[in-house]
Amino acid sequence: MTPEPLAEQSGSRGLQPLRWLAGEPGQREGLIFGLLLALLAALPVMVASYPQMVDYPAHLARYHVMLERESSPWLQHYYGFEWRLMGNLGVDLLIRPLAAIMPLETAGRLVVGLLPVLCGLGIVAVDWTLHRRVGLASVLAFVFVWSPSMLLGFLNFVLALALALFAFAGWVLLEDRRWRVWLYMPVGLIVWLCHVSGWGVLGLLVFGYEWSRGKSWRAFVAPAPLMLPFFVLAAGATVGGSGGGELVSYGPAPEVYKWAIWRQSMRATLQWIDYSSVIAIGLVLVASMAFRRFDGRIGWAAVMMLVGSLVMPRHIFGGDYVDARMISSGLLAGCLALSWRAPRWVLVVACSLFAARLGYTTMDWHRDSRETARHLAALDLVPQGARIASVVATDRGTWGFNAQEHICGYAVVRKDALTNCNFVLPGVHMLTLRGASDGFRDPFHRVLRRNGVPLDLSKYGPAREADWLWYVGNGPPAALPPGAQVVRRQRHSLLARLANPPRGS
Repeated sequence: MTPEPLAEQSGSRGLQPLRWLAGEPGQREGLIFGLLLALLAALPVMVASYPQMVDYPAHLARYHVMLERESSPWLQHYYGFEWRLMGNLGVDLLIRPLAAIMPLETAGRLVVGLLPVLCGLGIVAVDWTLHRRVGLASVLAFVFVWSPSMLLGFLNFVLALALALFAFAGWVLLEDRRWRVWLYMPVGLIVWLCHVSGWGVLGLLVFGYEWSRGKSWRAFVAPAPLMLPFFVLAAGATVGGSGGGELVSYGPAPEVYKWAIWRQSMRATLQWIDYSSVIAIGLVLVASMAFRRFDGRIGWAAVMMLVGSLVMPRHIFGGDYVDARMISSGLLAGCLALSWRAPRWVLVVACSLFAARLGYTTMDWHRDSRETARHLAALDLVPQGARIASVVATDRGTWGFNAQEHICGYAVVRKDALTNCNFVLPGVHMLTLRGASDGFRDPFHRVLRRNGVPLDLSKYGPAREADWLWYVGNGPPAALPPGAQVVRRQRHSLLARLANPPRGS
């Protein structure tokens, strides 16, 4: 046999990487790749000592009151806490056993790190169950792991969404099992306990799957095992803590708001990348439907979520951004409905969307976590049980989220302080306020700062009920309340002692 010429051998070797990229990944290769992406999704939490979710410090403050109120006279004086059975308890229930074996801030960071991993694993589970492979559908769906819901710190909803994905995968796997009906009664209750919106996503996923199998009345009956929470309600519980809150609300100018949440459905840091990502994924979904490469088993649920977000209220049972959560969930489900078989090079290109989003989120968290640490040094000057009126200024027109909006929640955790950034709506939240007026709460500590317009805090209302003022924002305020003495000043924050403190703390 004549040996192959050396030039041809080297040329053949040079083409091997191209041939590899042009081929499809095997089942095991795709599965391993998906699992690695799921683990990689936790990268922002690994590089940040302080999770940079907008609402996270306020949640941490609530957990602290929940766990330590009985042993702290300050917390007893400032706050009330009443457990209620409702569809918004996921991390609240999870944090209690974790905080028993580790510090609360460590437990909170651990939970935050687990959430993107669980979401990623849920995506892999659904793709594998429906398509027996992990490919383009999963890779594009991973873009929505770090959705606005995650960045805003909707911890209970994100946990419920992850569990809903696992539960849906289980529903498909157990299709011929008669005992599936009994199993999914407690499963539905568990997802509902985590968050009612995640429970709604699960119901739509199950209905859409059954509808795609046979478009008949049976699809409407199939989700019945998930309805156990309705019996809990009938027994006297209140879904979502709606006892004193407004049942539904569209808010002011709903048509403007609806357009905004669709534009911001992938909002993170870089506006042009976020817009480009939405457009690219939208085009892929439309093309998939046009070429009938759209799996109706999960695609029907995606369509229902996206269309439903247009008519769904913004507020349900006191929860905010209910419709916005459906948009990111619907886009995630839509990506999982893609039934294209893609070569490796297409997966690499598709993965660049997730890599870009994960990359700049990781850099943001690393930078902003260090900024949070510098701000928190001010708490060393604050006595235990202090009353703190915080002001967090966000520049008008900023695209990214301001992760410092609820930083004063750490004052509750570390100083048992009374702060004005907590979620304490009567009848809506388990945490209630005792030591101040109704205006001493979120969102009244947040202000939008216009460029070139000085921020005047001389008549800042919450300062009348506090002995400390904590300001965080770009540029110092032009005026402080009368008699305020600045004790610490940094580039983006200041701490001031207020005159005539009400309790001498």
